[in-house]
Amino acid sequence: MRVALISTLPVLLAAQGPKEIPTTQRDLQGLSVTIYNDNLALVKDLREIRLPRGEVQLAFQEVSAQIRPETALLRNVTDPKGFFVLEQNFDFDLLTPQKLLEKYVGEKVTVVRSLPNPEGAGARELKEEAVVLATNSGTVLQFADRIETSPPGRLVFPRVPENLRSRPTLVVSLNSAEARAQKLELSYLTGGLSWRADYVANLSPDEKNVDLSGWVTLTNGSGVAYPNATLQLVAGDVNRVQEPRRAYAMQEMAPRAAPAPPQMKEESLFEYHLYTLDRPTTLRAAQTKQVALLGASGVPVRKEFLLKGDSYYYQGQYGELGSKLKVGVFVEFDNRVESRLGMPLPKGTVRVYKRDAEGRAQFVGEDAVDHTPKNETVRLKLGDSFDLTARRRQTDYKNLGRQGRYGTAYELAFEVELKNAKKEAATVTILEPIFGDWEILQQSHPHEKAAAGTAKFRVPVPAEGSATLGYRVRVRW
Repeated sequence: MRVALISTLPVLLAAQGPKEIPTTQRDLQGLSVTIYNDNLALVKDLREIRLPRGEVQLAFQEVSAQIRPETALLRNVTDPKGFFVLEQNFDFDLLTPQKLLEKYVGEKVTVVRSLPNPEGAGARELKEEAVVLATNSGTVLQFADRIETSPPGRLVFPRVPENLRSRPTLVVSLNSAEARAQKLELSYLTGGLSWRADYVANLSPDEKNVDLSGWVTLTNGSGVAYPNATLQLVAGDVNRVQEPRRAYAMQEMAPRAAPAPPQMKEESLFEYHLYTLDRPTTLRAAQTKQVALLGASGVPVRKEFLLKGDSYYYQGQYGELGSKLKVGVFVEFDNRVESRLGMPLPKGTVRVYKRDAEGRAQFVGEDAVDHTPKNETVRLKLGDSFDLTARRRQTDYKNLGRQGRYGTAYELAFEVELKNAKKEAATVTILEPIFGDWEILQQSHPHEKAAAGTAKFRVPVPAEGSATLGYRVRVRW
């Protein structure tokens, strides 16, 4: 069944109500969008509109479909004196064939059918009036002499109902002191706009430096475009009253391998950081866009192989505690000026690449980073080493009984054997989270007390060889 309209212009005026004046993005004088991390944006939409004197209904079209109407604020930039807002309504019931049918339940429509012309020249049209009875799982129409479901032909509607709009519209009842062109700025908060930072790091052949480029990935699921907008991004955890949120599909874009020059100016804003794009940009509806955030080359990095234990090792008698244990691979760098960085880094994902023997960039791991202030350290876990493995076992366990106010004491001994299949030597950091009050009695490699409950060992392992860490500890708990 086809749907047609006698008139495509909505009847927007009440019989005795004030005149409605539409405004679209053709009236734009300026547009700015500030996007926060958590699916929230502040839009400032400046338009020049010719208003009559007195009360008027202003239909502000092409606003976000996810506008939070309670946050909307309309301001007269040209002549604020004598200008005030009486009421505002957000019409989000959008015009579709199905919505139009639903609004006409209980109303009359015209059904137009094409019938063969008995004279043989083309076709003729038969028009009948019918009442729409229902639209659930099909259309039910009541004619003068019958009821039909999904009849052939097309439906013709006399008008578009007042509460249906072709696009999201904020209708503002206002009073204008003068009849002339005036600049009005509408600001509001909206969902459907989000951003995240994506970083690409290229390791040098000796793995001592990295070229880092940062990209901002913007996603516009708000249902409207923002042409030639001033774009600003706020990095930080802004407190918000939690509301139900809709999910939006996000298109994943391919990472960029080449470093890019900085293109966003950064400044402090309250307890957050504000990034401003140095040129206007257009955010199209249902679009994912990337813009350059930063670029830095030759950033010194440190690589670490790490094996972590578990506190339960020190609370009972065990034998083998694991063979072919995985050794994690980490890299870290300092966010400092002297390291060729030194700017607040928004939270995001860092993807790390290294070139192979043929010079092709290969992906070697990724990790998420939180907001990182200047002069802090960025630490990334890239995966587990293929060529470094470990075996851990408990070699001794003694219950020394109760010792005064300290409770029961235990003496335990451990061995951690490390094997290295690489053609170069490696140093493995071993972190042992020791339960209770503890003291190292014997050790094959020196340790440091990294924290109250953590012993840290650094064990060199020769190329294509092995090394064993042994230690004895007394714990009380």
